[in-house]
Order: sequence, then structure tokens, then C-alpha cells
Amino acid sequence: MTQIILVPMSEPSPTTVHLIAAGGHQIKRNPGIEYHPDLFAGIHVNRSAVERRAATMGTRRTVKKDYQAAWLLRALSCIDLTTLAGDDTPGRVRRLCQKAMRPVRDDLLDALGVGDLGITAAAVCVYHNMVETAVEALDGSGIPVAAVSTGFPAGQISMPLKLAQITESVAAGATEIDIVISRGKVLTGDWQGLYDEVRAFREACGEAHLKTILATGELATLSNVAKASWVCMMAGADFIKTSTGKETVNATLPFSLVMVRAIRDYMDLTGYRVGYKPAGGISKAKDALNYLILIKEELGKQWISPSLFRFGASSLLGDIERQLEHHVSGSYSAQHRHPAG
Repeated sequence: MTQIILVPMSEPSPTTVHLIAAGGHQIKRNPGIEYHPDLFAGIHVNRSAVERRAATMGTRRTVKKDYQAAWLLRALSCIDLTTLAGDDTPGRVRRLCQKAMRPVRDDLLDALGVGDLGITAAAVCVYHNMVETAVEALDGSGIPVAAVSTGFPAGQISMPLKLAQITESVAAGATEIDIVISRGKVLTGDWQGLYDEVRAFREACGEAHLKTILATGELATLSNVAKASWVCMMAGADFIKTSTGKETVNATLPFSLVMVRAIRDYMDLTGYRVGYKPAGGISKAKDALNYLILIKEELGKQWISPSLFRFGASSLLGDIERQLEHHVSGSYSAQHRHPAG
């Protein structure tokens, strides 16, 4: 067997150390390691076994009453509140930022006994041309701005343009960059090319955190999803993310199970924790709870914090607020009374 020596690509600077919201443990950014195909080449995922495990997520464990409200508040604090529409306007982005700063009505938070906790969304995610608007609207809130980049959602632009998009978004004030990988490199088995691409994205990000979007619904097999997860983490991704939200199939529990187990194995090998972000199609509070259960069972409760777990969503927040109002009042209100922005 080939001996593999793991060499971090760079030593994290003090500014790359951040705190997990729950527990106060310090974690260091994943610096990436040298490209080692032996680490992932032999991966073969049993689809039937994955689907059976994922199907039990919402049946084996449930949370009710006060516990459910607490879990929903945690889910809320992990949302990247997102608008990525062709008709986005500065006014829409400003409204979204206001909702991110005050995601739930004050009277509901007070009734739940958490009005003094300063609960906010995890981040606001926008296109590059809206970054400055979002940064200005969120000034002083501590909520980061994430920008989608590298030719989102298809990624079918040249490498120089991809790098320029990242650089310009960081210069505009984005502290998180959600990039899309070249799916063709996965489908043709060009793993070295994928590693080099993501590595270049990480370097262009500098201190901004890098979330790599795999577009899992376009990768053909779960084995490809697992291998792509490994390559992106080896290249220094801070998060791996399922989808752009624009594919035919977006986040699913089977995709998520494969990705979080890759995260767990990578941590066991290197000691570095990589975050996870399901995105696309998650609009109901019940679905959010299933993802939190998955993360807790597979990675542990230290992952259930904005530092290591995010939802990419827009309408999810409205349903969570609706469920919280039901918990307080015993009655359901109409969905339109809980706008996302």
C-alpha cells in the first residue's frame, strides 16, 4: 500500500480561527492537503443502503414541543438567507437584510424566552452586483455577506473570469464565497483538474471562506458525489454544499448522508472540520429538522452551529416563523403573514 504523508497546504493565520457558536470550541480553517488520489479513488457508494438510511431520518427520531421550538431556532440561526433571482433589486436585498437581522417577530421571541439572545440569520447570500448593497444594509450587525461566484449557476465561463469574480466580490465586502465546480471534470474523472481549480479558488478568496457547490443532482452517481467532496476538501474548501438551487434535483437526504460521511472521514484523517450546506428545495420546518437530526447523528452536536452548518434557503424562514407562532399561540397563521424579506 502506498504510504500517504499528509501535508497542510498552508498554516492558518490567527484571523482564520473562528468560534463555534455552541460550546465555544475553537476550530481552525481547513488549509487543504496535497492531492492524493489514493484517498478517494476506491470509494464506491451503495445507493440502496444510503437510501434506506436516509429514509429513516424522519421516523427514528422526532423532537416535540419546547425541544422542537429550540431546534427550529437553531435551524433559523443557520440559514443563509438567499435571493438569487433575475429580477433582484437593491430594495429587495435591503428588505432581505432587515429580515436577516430580525428573522422572527419580537413578540414571539419574548414569548419563547429568547428575546435577549440576539438571534439572527447566519448570512445573506446574493449575486456579486448586490454585495455592496447587502454590506451597507448589514453594517454593524455582524452578519456576513456571501456572494455566489465563478459563473454561478452553470460555471461555464473561463477560469480568468471565475477568479476575477471571486476577487471583485471579496473587494466589495463579501466574506464568504459560494463557488460552483466544473461538473464536467467530475463526469470525465479529471480529479486533478478539479483539485487545481478549487485550490485556485481558495487562494483567490484569501480570508473569505470558500463554499464549494457540487451540484450533486448533475454528478450522475453517489460515488461521484463522495469523490468530489473529498477533492474539494483536499483543495481547502471551508464548506461543501449540495446545490445551486437551479438544478432539477437539489438537496436530498441521500446526497447529504454521502457528503457528511466524507466530512467525517476527512476530519478523522486530517483533524480539520469542514462545514456542510444543503441548498435548494428546503422550504419546510419539518425538512430542516430532518437535516439537523442527520448532522447530529453523523457528525455530532458541535456541527449544529453556523460555523459548520448552513441552510441555503429563502422560503424556509417563513415556515419556521409560522411553526414558532403555532408553538406560542396554538394556532397556525397564513404563510403570507411571514414573508422572508
